[in-house]
Amino acid sequence: MTDQLPPCPECSSAYVYQVDNLLTCPECGYEWVSEEPADTASEVRDSVGNTLLDGDTVTVIKDLKIKGSSSVVKVGTKVRGIRLVHGEHDIDCKVPGIGKMGLKSEFVKKVSG
Repeated sequence: MTDQLPPCPECSSAYVYQVDNLLTCPECGYEWVSEEPADTASEVRDSVGNTLLDGDTVTVIKDLKIKGSSSVVKVGTKVRGIRLVHGEHDIDCKVPGIGKMGLKSEFVKKVSG
């Protein structure tokens, strides 16, 4: 266990334990919510598991039909300067020849270098 939990704010006991986001003191029974934010949930990964960041360049790994249009984003299309957002389509970008759109990270691969 590498995380050091804070002492109980009621009785200053060091024997605090954590269940999900709730901290509990076994000596006095006091319970409170941990103040630490959960950063790991916001991590976005591409189709092969590489971590994506704002500004990365990615390539499309399969042909993607554009809803409401007869256009297709072809496999191998390189998209520069992506922006990560929350939601089902977690990448906002500008696809060359098509324009602004949202992509799912499972259909792209990060370009190294």
